[in-house]
Order: sequence, then structure tokens, then C-alpha cells
Amino acid sequence: MTNRTVLAEALIAQTPWAGATRAPLAGDASNRRYERLTDPISGRTAVLMDAPPEKGEDVEPFVRISEYLREVGLSAPEIYAEDAQYGFLLLEDLGDDLFSRVLKRDPSQERQLYEAATDVLIHLHDAPSLSLSSYDPALMTELAALSLTKYAHGILGHHDTDALGRFESRFSDILHRETSGTKVVIQRDYHAENLIWLPDRQGVQRVGLLDFQSAMLGHPAYDLVSLLQDVRRSVPAGIEMRMINRYIAASGMDDHDFRTAYSVLGAQRNLRILGVFARLATEYGKPHYVDLIPVTWAHLMRDLEHPALVSVADVLREALPKPTPENLAKLGAS
Repeated sequence: MTNRTVLAEALIAQTPWAGATRAPLAGDASNRRYERLTDPISGRTAVLMDAPPEKGEDVEPFVRISEYLREVGLSAPEIYAEDAQYGFLLLEDLGDDLFSRVLKRDPSQERQLYEAATDVLIHLHDAPSLSLSSYDPALMTELAALSLTKYAHGILGHHDTDALGRFESRFSDILHRETSGTKVVIQRDYHAENLIWLPDRQGVQRVGLLDFQSAMLGHPAYDLVSLLQDVRRSVPAGIEMRMINRYIAASGMDDHDFRTAYSVLGAQRNLRILGVFARLATEYGKPHYVDLIPVTWAHLMRDLEHPALVSVADVLREALPKPTPENLAKLGAS
């Protein structure tokens, strides 16, 4: 029995799930692990999050943001018990109906689910904000540069430092120009694998929220990009356009400015994802993330067609190797 098993059992013993059976749940790209606890008498369930501090995890942001989201009327998991020192949370179980699973079973619900998810963002961005760090141009540029320092480097064995310098300078300027203005709470990983359909609830509470612990303050278009330029699930162009229109109409944001920011932030997000997936494959022994790179690349190429990105588009097209099978094999074999 590991030390973390003992610590987890000590927390559970203080709750109504003391005699529960435990079964593992699918994790994510982090060091967190999850288990579902089921009470053998009542059948009630809960979820145990195991987030080891010694591996860089911290449950306190999750607790804080979950409480905030619930306060503003959204369906984040209720926290039943916590041990912040050792990195354990006992959470409300929102179930298994991830948007991706629901839509695989019943594609006819696609428009309804994406409208509900878009309405969550409209609701959240209209709510009182929270004091969080800013997802500012400096940080966004640094993370976008992972496409060169991790993705290109992982394939070529080096990266073009001159191209990196030109990209960083120009992209920072674009972000300052096109993504300034009002900042809202952005969850930063808002997509079909992190949203749970709760049809028995009403309105925006029909969307269960997960994996929001990295929330920051940023441009209102960011989470909409995350939702609609999903690298794990293809969102039809018609749905993407309808949801952008829906958000603009409800929020009152300037149409041209919002669509420009959407494309710029799409490029930023997809550049970051290229680098992160390459790093997961080459440095963390998770080569299956390479399979998602071609979709990420396709989103990026489309974003780079926007006139606002003309000063970095050619730099990136020259400096980033295309995700050919041969190039992806180099990442997967690292």
C-alpha cells in the first residue's frame, strides 16, 4: 500500500463514502489521477482527485475557481472534502456524459449542446469577475513559441533562432493590438472532453464544467476558440459560425474586432498546442498526442489566413515543418 493510498483513505474515512468501493477514471495530460467512489448501500457516487504536490500539482486553484463558478450559477463540481496539504479532493460526481460521448451516440444533439456551451460563456463573461493572473501578450507569446522550441526542434533537432526572434516580436505586437480591452475569466481548456451534459438541470446549469484550475483573465474570444477549434473533435463549420454569431449578438461586442481576436487567439492557442503535444511525446513518453497534431496544424493554417496575422504567417510557414507522417514519426519515436 503506497503512502498516497494511506493518505487518500484517511480523507475518505472522514466522509459518508468511508465504505465506498473505488474504481479508476480516465485521467488527463497532467499528473492528476481520478477515482469514482460508490457507496454500496445508497449507490451515491463521488470523485476522488489525487493531485500530488511533489509533482507540481496544487488543488487550491481548483477549489477557488470551482467555488466561484458555482457562486455565479454554473455547474462546477461541489467539493465535499479536501486535503490541500497532500493534494486530495473529494468532488461531486457529474457523471460520464462528456459532450464528446453524447455526440458520438446522438449527433442530432450537436447544435443544442454547442448553444448551451456558448451560453455558459456569455453568462460567465457577464458575471462579476475574479482576481486572477492575466493571460497577457507576453505569456501568450511565450507559450505560442513552444511551436518552434518544442515542435520544430523535436522534428529537426534544432530551431531557427532568428525566426523565433522575429515571430516573438511581431506576434506580441499583434496580440497587444488585437486582444486588448475588457478581460473576463477564461477557463483555457473549454472543449467537448471537459464539458458534461446534465439535461436534468436548467439553462446554463445543463453544462457541467471540468478542468478549469488553470483559469486566468483574458479576452472573451479565447474559450470560444477552445470550444470550436477543438483538436479532439471536429466541429462543423456551420456550428462554428453560428456560435460565433450567437456570442457576438448576445454580448454586444464589435463584430469585426471579435472575429479578428478569434483568429489571432486561435493561432496562439494552436501554436501552443503544437508545442505542448510535441513536448508530451518527446519529454514525457506520451506519443499518442502526436496523433492530434495534424488537426491542430489544420486549425493553425486556417487561422493564419486572417489578414491580422500576415506579418507572422510567412515566418511560421517557413520555420515550422509540416506534420508529414515522417516528421510525426520523429516526434513519436523520441
